[in-house]
Amino acid sequence: MEYPLYNQAAEQIGNVELAQSVFGLPMNKDLLYQVVTSMIANKRQVIAHAKGRGEVRGGGKKPWQQKGTGRARHGSIRSPIWKGGGVTHGPTKERNFKKAVNKKMVQQALRVALSDKARGRHIVVVDNFNISKPKTKELAGMLKNFSKVVQRLNSILFVVPDGNNDLYKAARNIPYLTTIEAKNVNPLAVSSSKHVFMPKSALQTIEKRLIRN
Repeated sequence: MEYPLYNQAAEQIGNVELAQSVFGLPMNKDLLYQVVTSMIANKRQVIAHAKGRGEVRGGGKKPWQQKGTGRARHGSIRSPIWKGGGVTHGPTKERNFKKAVNKKMVQQALRVALSDKARGRHIVVVDNFNISKPKTKELAGMLKNFSKVVQRLNSILFVVPDGNNDLYKAARNIPYLTTIEAKNVNPLAVSSSKHVFMPKSALQTIEKRLIRN
């Protein structure tokens, strides 16, 4: 599968061959939805927690004697029917939102997501990003060249070759980039971004990980 290859000045210098088994698959919305929603659920942090009557402070002493006062019987001022008492059936931090999805499904969903981006020409493969030092300003200047390729620089997944710390540090402070190493590319990251930028070496890492023998 022929795909345009650019240099860091956003000039097309040739073509790169994309693996058909990774970038040429038809859309599978059901699979992609199942994997992406499970990844979102697995990232979810349980924060909301309402204290029950055994967790709120106070209420250790019986407010008044059981009989003889003419009032209703109560054992604690922290009963749910009292002001300041515990909450009945409230949200608790013991809830579990995690969903199990097997590895093959995640890999196939990643292939489907990448194929959809390639079909819409939303992947930009660059020969290399050569920066002298990890400076955001230098990389941001290079990316401005690609405004004529993608029309608008926003919602970009920037895939960095594994171990390239200078490029990673330069990219992580640019607000419209989501920076990720090639080994960590996943269906959620690809689907959540409009465009995917990657050097050729990062592309090779992804293909090596996903290509079918």
